[in-house]
Amino acid sequence: MKSKVYLLFGIIMLSMLMGCVSIPYAQYDFELQEVERPAQARERYGEQKIVTTEEAGVNEYVFEDEMIKILWLPTTDAIHFSLTNKTSHSIKIIWDEAAYVDVNGSSHRVMHSGVKYIDRTSSQPPTVVVRNGSIEDLVFPTDNVYYSSGKYGGWRTTPLFPRSGRSLQSLSTTVESYKNKTFQVLLPLQIEDVVNEYIFIFNIKDIQVK
Repeated sequence: MKSKVYLLFGIIMLSMLMGCVSIPYAQYDFELQEVERPAQARERYGEQKIVTTEEAGVNEYVFEDEMIKILWLPTTDAIHFSLTNKTSHSIKIIWDEAAYVDVNGSSHRVMHSGVKYIDRTSSQPPTVVVRNGSIEDLVFPTDNVYYSSGKYGGWRTTPLFPRSGRSLQSLSTTVESYKNKTFQVLLPLQIEDVVNEYIFIFNIKDIQVK
């Protein structure tokens, strides 16, 4: 009986302590600003449009032309997307030619869902999206993956953007330089032996520190 009382008391105290600890975090508002396509894609797959939708208070951006429909959801952890093939042919995502361009204009090799961290620098086979089919995946720069040695070591990742700090002031100062900056995802899509390089350009509209 005493052990149960002590355990309950410990849980209550821990909850109270956790409630007193407030860690500042940054909340980013991303938008899909524009999409660049090669000339042959514009001629063959027609006009493009970008539509904004809101799901559970989060803005989602959908790009669409006559070849693809792709929904983007950037976060501080990774850039998630859902791609629909609108054509009657298979589409391949050529991952070895894909890239993430950060806010400083530096290009990075990327990995996607299902790739082991240890294999991040190896060649990645294309992802095939069958005709009229869809996939869900993500883009993440391989440079943000590292191995930490030691007793408590293991594979680690660093976020795409600063998301927490020791104080509101220090975090606010850190993230301020990211506001209104752009980053890009180059996604090469191959259809009928032709590779179309789609460049998705995102803007950091706003950052709130809470």
